[in-house]
Amino acid sequence: MSGEMIKGARIVLETLHRLGVTDMFGYPGGAVIPIFDEIYSFPEIKHYFVRHEQGAAHAADGYARATGKVGVCLATSGPGATNLVTGIYTAHMDSVPMLAITGQVGTGLIGKDSFQEADISGITMPITKHNYLVQDIRDLPHVLKEAYYIAGSGRPGPVLVDIPKNLQCQSLTMSEFNKLFDAPISLEGYDPTYKGHQGQIKKAVSMIKSAKKPLIIAGAGVLKSNAMAELKTLAETVHIPVTNTLLGLGSFPGGHELSLGMLGMHGTVAANFATEEADLVIAAGIRFDDRITGDVEHFCPKAKIIHIDIDPAEIDKNVTINIPIVGDLKQVLTDINAFIEPADHDKWLAQIAEWKSEYPTVVPEGDGTTMMPQYVLSKLNEYADEDAIIVTDVGQHQMWAAQYLTYNHPNTILSSGGAGTMGYGVPAAMGAQVGQAKRQVILVVGDGGFQMTMEELMMMKQYNLPVKILIVNNAFLGMVRQWQEIFNDRRYSFVDLEVSPNFIKIAEAYDLPAVRLDTQAEFDAQFKDLIQSDTGVVIDCRVSRETNVFPMIPAGEPVKNMMGLKGVLENE
Repeated sequence: MSGEMIKGARIVLETLHRLGVTDMFGYPGGAVIPIFDEIYSFPEIKHYFVRHEQGAAHAADGYARATGKVGVCLATSGPGATNLVTGIYTAHMDSVPMLAITGQVGTGLIGKDSFQEADISGITMPITKHNYLVQDIRDLPHVLKEAYYIAGSGRPGPVLVDIPKNLQCQSLTMSEFNKLFDAPISLEGYDPTYKGHQGQIKKAVSMIKSAKKPLIIAGAGVLKSNAMAELKTLAETVHIPVTNTLLGLGSFPGGHELSLGMLGMHGTVAANFATEEADLVIAAGIRFDDRITGDVEHFCPKAKIIHIDIDPAEIDKNVTINIPIVGDLKQVLTDINAFIEPADHDKWLAQIAEWKSEYPTVVPEGDGTTMMPQYVLSKLNEYADEDAIIVTDVGQHQMWAAQYLTYNHPNTILSSGGAGTMGYGVPAAMGAQVGQAKRQVILVVGDGGFQMTMEELMMMKQYNLPVKILIVNNAFLGMVRQWQEIFNDRRYSFVDLEVSPNFIKIAEAYDLPAVRLDTQAEFDAQFKDLIQSDTGVVIDCRVSRETNVFPMIPAGEPVKNMMGLKGVLENE
């Protein structure tokens, strides 16, 4: 057997199989025909055929977020590879582990403007954690192994491997391949810090013990390090309220008495007021992006900040930190919890309870016929499975999904945060359902974002994926319209989507069940059964056209300039 030959295309699949990959998403093309040909030899790896390469990247992203595994996507050279770029960028901004494999023209044709040639490694350099252009078949086993490791270790992120077609057709002996694959990974300069500095941890503990108004801001880093239990122990032991970033929702139970919900531009009033009054902020796995901080100079003005993050590049990048701790959150919080003691923060918690009572998140009343989008999302919260995976696209519906749904379990909201990628939702929901076949997956998407990637409905049909697609249809690019209303004197420039396809007929063209709900009466009569059905369905929900998302802190402004406090109660 040691003299058996193995081609480069088979090396790709064999390596992925040995790394534990069971699912991948892709679209074929000339430069990856040898790899696609070998897929038939690996029944252990199921390939999901998307209808656009962008869908492959977003599906791999949704799969990765829902499972915690590295998502894998495959595309051909040239336009196939460049069509992955938006999905790679989306994963990069949200630190999602992804392995993108692309075909490339033969090594002798590189740099000659050959047919379907693109310098994809150069193009994606700013939006990948690392990338490779393989130029020797002997490098292929360890490059793929390294790429997979890099994508999922430390601060996760996308890694791209570009493989020329002629390498896919070259051969090694099986014994040489085994030797190359079994060689230990050696990455000079790549050594993520997992254990936090003990001196810094002791300083943090001392600061926590002396705080009178502490606040935890929990981000996606909590989920990526699987530190939910450690975070809950810290919050409950010291009685510290917890607010979440959008991508951190679910890292602390949303129904917990210490939960404040999401903070930031469209966060809860209580969460944002807490940032104004806190004397200590424990920032757990967040990057202090502008949608949270607003005016950086006035963010958490009274607070000392402890920042725990595995990526040292995030320390002091956007906000000045008092006690930085570089390390894995699970390990760092475990060390902190070993020294903490119960504390009395009754007065602080009473103040927060008062804010919650005065500014609750309520459903504004409609006219009895036209549906309010907040009502739709509140009913989804009531009817969905407790551990349902909610996938969102980007826009107003995304913020309402964050405000009106309760996330008590980790990795139950999948959303494009840093990139804000419209079109993310449909393919990401398909990937999430592939990764979590036994879980309920519900997509909340606007009518604009749905039209960007609705071709991936074919995946839903082809693989019998029971995704529930809820289109929150206001016939506008809602969030852009809201900004134009508030900041541009209602000059609505190219946001009106009344001229759109019939989504019911679109779904029927894909041979999928679909229902249009025009009134609240129709919604009340059918929505529960649709959401709780065993099959996939497209639900076109027609909602009030010019309802805004409140509260709202205008971009770059401080909490004191929060808009719509009255609107929180009355939608005015």
